[in-house]
Amino acid sequence: MARRKILADMGYEFTVMGADIDEKRIRKDNAEELVVALAEAKADAIMSRLKTTDHLEENTHSTLLITADTVAVYDGIIREKPSSKEEARQFIKSYSGGQATVVGSVVVTNLTKGIRKGAWERSEVYLLLHVK
Repeated sequence: MARRKILADMGYEFTVMGADIDEKRIRKDNAEELVVALAEAKADAIMSRLKTTDHLEENTHSTLLITADTVAVYDGIIREKPSSKEEARQFIKSYSGGQATVVGSVVVTNLTKGIRKGAWERSEVYLLLHVK
């Protein structure tokens, strides 16, 4: 939701489309490589769907496809999207008093010009939970 709000607040018109890929089939040992590979796979999946539909209109403006992915790395293990609320709770609880690294990527594809650029960023996150 935050990404949608940022783009909307900036005045951009956009359509949200799911990539519908099996993210578990894409494996990398390195978190930075993984998030970029996942964002690129999402872009490829959406682009193949756009070619078979009329989502792209002929115009003089560039049409951008923006895809992204994020993982956490904790204790040397890459943690992707939790599979359940319980797993999400376990992840958050395990971070308390410790440090996790969040690695995110963004891939921007100019559909009009056929140019793609991507990058990743990492942030260290410290979390202290107070249990009542």
